[in-house]
Amino acid sequence: MSRIANIPVDVPNGVEVSLSGSVISIKGSKGNNSLNIHSSVDVKQQDSQLLFSARNKDKSSRAMAGTMRSLVNNMVVGVSQGFERKLTLVGVGYRAQAQGNKVNLTLGFSHPVEYTAPEGVSVETPSQTEIVLKGIDKQVLGQVAAEIRAFRPPEPYKGKGVRYADEQIVMKEAKKK
Repeated sequence: MSRIANIPVDVPNGVEVSLSGSVISIKGSKGNNSLNIHSSVDVKQQDSQLLFSARNKDKSSRAMAGTMRSLVNNMVVGVSQGFERKLTLVGVGYRAQAQGNKVNLTLGFSHPVEYTAPEGVSVETPSQTEIVLKGIDKQVLGQVAAEIRAFRPPEPYKGKGVRYADEQIVMKEAKKK
């Protein structure tokens, strides 16, 4: 059983935490975020730390305490530092161009692909084959990256497609005669 809920969440300077009932709100320099805490989890604030514990001692309550601790920790990191996800385009003629919160992608289809990022996610293209996504919500940022990657996932024979910057593609050998 994981004991992640036993580790307190450190709240850095410049981040405000407010607990009201079952809602925790976190405000920082990058923005603010809130979360409904599960009914089987207790949250206590001591000095600049948040402590999580399960109300019951059953397995699901302890697991939910660890989950809530991880979600709140991600919120604290998001509003203080922010999250970043990088995508690379591999293939001849594959290009990306950011215009505000929209990304125009040329991925070898007969038509260009246009993706509009949701509010809270900023899109940058330092080069034509790189996309940098930034935001304060880790879950939304990962979902946006997955949706952009889904337009043309990397294929295993030539490695062409949209991939995460740190992703390793296992290449297959071509068919032999």
